[in-house]
Amino acid sequence: MVHAFIMVKTAAGMSEDLLGDLRELESVSDAHIVAGNYDIITEVDVDEVYEVLEVVSSGIQSFDGVTDTKTYIAMD
Repeated sequence: MVHAFIMVKTAAGMSEDLLGDLRELESVSDAHIVAGNYDIITEVDVDEVYEVLEVVSSGIQSFDGVTDTKTYIAMD
């Protein structure tokens, strides 16, 4: 099992709308609006590392209002 944290930067005023969309993605186990350099942190659980890329590129980055992402894969 691969656990990853995806930081999501959104366009102004889009965080709340995107939060619901992100939570509906099958691989997303949790998502929260946060204060800081990014607007939303999502947690992703998949079987293989390459699936993280698929979730980010085909899922998260495909939503209107997502302007940037940064991925961290848990090592523990």
